[in-house]
Amino acid sequence: MTERQEKSEKMAKTKRDRNLLAFTGAAAVLALALNLTIAAIKYRKEKNTKKKDLPSSKVRVNLSASEILKLSDRIIAKSKEVHDAVGSVSLDKVTYMNVISPLAELEAQQFPLIQTCVFPKLVSTREDVRKASAEAERRIDAHLNLYSKREDVYLVVKAFAASGEWKSVEAKRFVQSLMREFERNGLNLTVTKREELLRLRAEIDELSLRYIQNLNDDNTFLLFNEGELAGLPPELLKGFDKSEDGKLKISLKSHHTAAVLEFCKVGSTRQMVAVAYGKRCAEVNLSLLGNLVQLRHKYARLLGYSNYAEYTVDLRMAKTPTKVFEFLEDINAGLTDLALKELDILRNLKKKEEGDIPFGIEDLLYYVKRVEEQSYDLDFGALKQYFPITLVLSGIFKIIQDLFGLRFEEIEGAEVWHCDVRAFSVLDLASGELLGYCYLDLYSREGKYGQTCVVALQNHALTISGAHQIPVALLISQCQKDVGNNSALLRFSEVVSLFHEFGHVVQQICNRASFSRFSGLRVDPDFVEIPAQVLENWCYESYTLKLISGFHQDITRPIKDDICKSIKKWRNSFSALKLKQEILYCLFDQIIHSADNVDILELFKHLHPKVMLGLPLLKGSNPASCFPSSVIGYEAACYSRIWSEVFAADIFASKFYSNFLNQYVGMQFRNKVLAPGGSKDSVEMLSDFLGREPSIRAYIDGKAEYVL
Repeated sequence: MTERQEKSEKMAKTKRDRNLLAFTGAAAVLALALNLTIAAIKYRKEKNTKKKDLPSSKVRVNLSASEILKLSDRIIAKSKEVHDAVGSVSLDKVTYMNVISPLAELEAQQFPLIQTCVFPKLVSTREDVRKASAEAERRIDAHLNLYSKREDVYLVVKAFAASGEWKSVEAKRFVQSLMREFERNGLNLTVTKREELLRLRAEIDELSLRYIQNLNDDNTFLLFNEGELAGLPPELLKGFDKSEDGKLKISLKSHHTAAVLEFCKVGSTRQMVAVAYGKRCAEVNLSLLGNLVQLRHKYARLLGYSNYAEYTVDLRMAKTPTKVFEFLEDINAGLTDLALKELDILRNLKKKEEGDIPFGIEDLLYYVKRVEEQSYDLDFGALKQYFPITLVLSGIFKIIQDLFGLRFEEIEGAEVWHCDVRAFSVLDLASGELLGYCYLDLYSREGKYGQTCVVALQNHALTISGAHQIPVALLISQCQKDVGNNSALLRFSEVVSLFHEFGHVVQQICNRASFSRFSGLRVDPDFVEIPAQVLENWCYESYTLKLISGFHQDITRPIKDDICKSIKKWRNSFSALKLKQEILYCLFDQIIHSADNVDILELFKHLHPKVMLGLPLLKGSNPASCFPSSVIGYEAACYSRIWSEVFAADIFASKFYSNFLNQYVGMQFRNKVLAPGGSKDSVEMLSDFLGREPSIRAYIDGKAEYVL
């Protein structure tokens, strides 16, 4: 143990009475919960005292609107200065120190400064600050887009790459990443082709936005009387607008449609709503999508790819569209037997309730809900009373501590942007070494970003001075405080969401890549969700559910054993049918981006019965007209969510299932999978950890284990 580690350990020991340490058993979690509550109260009392920045963090959390804009200008000026210097190096004098090191150092130094400018738009309580943050992001993005197209810098980096003088394997990967980024922007093309690439990109962006805008602007609604909406909860019915003749207006927005498809007892109503929902913007958006796909193929071919799917998947774990198709087909085939059993159950129930009317895709959500009501004794509204947020957090901290050797200590008097926000140091349990920081911004408020997520504020990186930057993470959630209470009771879905996001926190904190570009959440897009999805598995195990639950009026009373078992069974309820529906969309997305002149209208008609066990596409509908994931965000990559879920299931089943808190395995995962981040090939990392290549078998078997 080094002298520094010895000092850290002594400091940790003096704090053991008031901080989170290695506890065991349910009683320990209650103690942790009490500690958290006391710390929170103490923090609120001290909120008016002088606040302090986090040591080793360059993130500043309370800049004014003008300070944010000034910082963004300094970031851009510094970036231009460095790129001008690198771009001016003679091609015959390039070295690692005058070309690659300055670019790597710039990324490491500027990442936390950029995040300082950008993250306030998500959480600031001041509208002027949020607007300034959004403007700063626009300016910085515009600058980064320009510098990624600088030919002078590209030629210098290319000259260094040709020399083959690699400082390390990770440095080689960094240079290759720079080269790939430049060349995917067309810098290896002629000027004429580069101009064509820019023109195509502008057209693609315009058509994509028009497609999305058409869906956003669609105000179509259907009219029903209350009898035609039988089964919908009264509180939902009260929320619908009414027409002049007193009928209820059902819009074709997703929240209205989902409510009808899940609760409405009237089959004809479900069918009408499903058909209308499936043909929104049909004529105009089908034409836009067809043109959009052809433009994408042209764009990809200019860059040397056969099609757009090849261009997209090249940067991901899957590597090729062929691998994606094999993966989707294997999952689809593996789920067929289970899906047939599930479909038989649903068909039989519909026959009992509605007679001989054929089962259609519009019936899926409703009858799944009916079977779940009959088969599982789960009242999620009542279950919420067993998940006080303080108890859930303490349980999460304990699991992360026992599994990955990380200890969370709350920082008293840290500078924050709202009194509800809490800051934590994250320490290595064995050595006491500071590994990073984490902000928790858990409660909803006006102006705050509406989704749950983790934002990387500062990445681990080795700077030119030889020092390591400390990772900093921000977890944003939308938990609702109880009236008259400073805490909250969580829905079970919120519990799962918190576990998921803490998986990203652990991923951010444990990364030890030398380059900011490969650190934290800046990893392979097919890989980034895997650590978070691995941690989700703990939410469904009885051990964890007992650990994190306690009736809010008496937290010594966790949820009962039979409820724990029901939750685990419910997790995989009709999961094969639901997943087949997702696979259908993924196959459609991959096909249209892999081939020319696909008849989009006919493709869904062909795929639907093939994947969905003979269930036909609803007459008159075509989901391609209202499938935004394939237009912006996940084009040619819709498969990625299933991909990460499958391999997360493999990791959990093969390494953790037999011993949920096996710290030896947890530390292997931390060191072999989380620490390298994007500095190593993702498949190689997982294969090294698993002792073999990742497999779909555990995922398929897990779905079949709890069939009704």
